[in-house]
Amino acid sequence: MTGMPQALARQLAALESASPAELRARWERAHKHPAPKRASRDLLLRALAYHIQERAEGGLSKAALRRLAHLADPKGNDGRPPRPAPPRLRPGTRLVREWGGAVHQVTVDEDGFDYRGTRYASLSRIAREITGTRWSGPLFFGLRKAGGRAGVHG
Repeated sequence: MTGMPQALARQLAALESASPAELRARWERAHKHPAPKRASRDLLLRALAYHIQERAEGGLSKAALRRLAHLADPKGNDGRPPRPAPPRLRPGTRLVREWGGAVHQVTVDEDGFDYRGTRYASLSRIAREITGTRWSGPLFFGLRKAGGRAGVHG
């Protein structure tokens, strides 16, 4: 466990030698309720290790917590199903679209998109630049189908 503070490493190592009964007792202290009856020793060990690291390192970001809550209740408050997350594009990816008899190429950068030597924050701005009208950039470049489903995964 290199790169980890000694106290944290010791706490995690102590879990390895704990009996199932000790792990259940630690679970109850950590979560203020008994461990699930059928939880295996391995599951308890992993969950407690995560809990210890979460307390030491600060846990998930607010955005990650919101995303998890949304995934747990996908219909949310408005009763509609969630919109799919936009596909993740890696820097260096090239998107090509023919429009108006011309081929348009966009390169994905670390923090946006490059189109004809100009940096843009969104594909929708580029689609508007090309067409002169409002477009969903992911839809225009074929990353999403008209029904809202992602066309690529990544």
